[in-house]
Amino acid sequence: MSSYGKAKKNRKVKESRVPSALGDMDGRTRTGQGFTFSHALGQHILKNPLVVKNIVEKSGIKPSDVVLEIGPGTGNLTMQLLPVCKKVIAVEFDPRMVAEVTRRVQLTEYASKLQVIHEDVLKVDLPYFDVCVANIPYQISSPLTFKLLAHRPFYRCAVLMYQREFAMRMVAKPGSNLFCRLSLNSQLLARVDHVMKVSRNSFRPPPKVESSVIRIEPKNPPPPINFMEWDGLVRICFSRKNKTLRAVFNSKPILKMIAANYSTHCSINNVVPVQEDVKTMVFGILNSVDMSDKRSAKLTQDHFLKLLEAFNKAGIHFSK
Repeated sequence: MSSYGKAKKNRKVKESRVPSALGDMDGRTRTGQGFTFSHALGQHILKNPLVVKNIVEKSGIKPSDVVLEIGPGTGNLTMQLLPVCKKVIAVEFDPRMVAEVTRRVQLTEYASKLQVIHEDVLKVDLPYFDVCVANIPYQISSPLTFKLLAHRPFYRCAVLMYQREFAMRMVAKPGSNLFCRLSLNSQLLARVDHVMKVSRNSFRPPPKVESSVIRIEPKNPPPPINFMEWDGLVRICFSRKNKTLRAVFNSKPILKMIAANYSTHCSINNVVPVQEDVKTMVFGILNSVDMSDKRSAKLTQDHFLKLLEAFNKAGIHFSK
């Protein structure tokens, strides 16, 4: 996990003195000087060569591929990617890491195959790539994942390192204790598979949590729905995922929001609003698809697609 943005001002940043990663992945240093990694920026360098090798293999990289690496750090993964692809585009925020990985690759025959973009990955427009491989800062897991899922043109796959709990929620199935909005949204847009567990001892310095590698294959074409509206519905349903949908929607703030959206829909489309109150409308829709007594934690993707379609037919739309 390399850095992605500045630490907050006046915040004390804890740092650890560790050997430079310019040399071998076992921690030996080319220069003999120490290198400071910032916990606040999510810098935990993957040092286990077997894990690095497995990640590269699971990525299925072809010689003609352009690989996007997010947070290359000192280049342990970068050095294994370069021999098997056409080009590596590495996005790194920390200027020290930019210098480290650049200097390390310049000493090899692969110098011309590396492009380093010194930017915050959440703010920069990502270039074209075929495969994404990343040991990401865990604090940006969600926004980065959905930025990648929204990226166009489509890429073949992304193989990403996550905190174990986040990874398990991504692949969780309906009925599981971990099944949540993240599970549903991830699996709507992509095929998501757990690749392997990674011990905290595989990093320098070791994080406080265990990790997992996830392989993401975006669905091409994507589902023919408005994702923002889908997510608006899912957000409501999972606000209390173990309650019945009738109980979830029987909320004054939610009903007020739905009423406002319905009024806007009628005004824009020159539609005469129905005479019944919004609460009656909503409960009628839930009953029509037999979901009034269902709980979000146990519903499948198809259930939510059916529910969104029923709301939309009635002129009810959702927004965040």
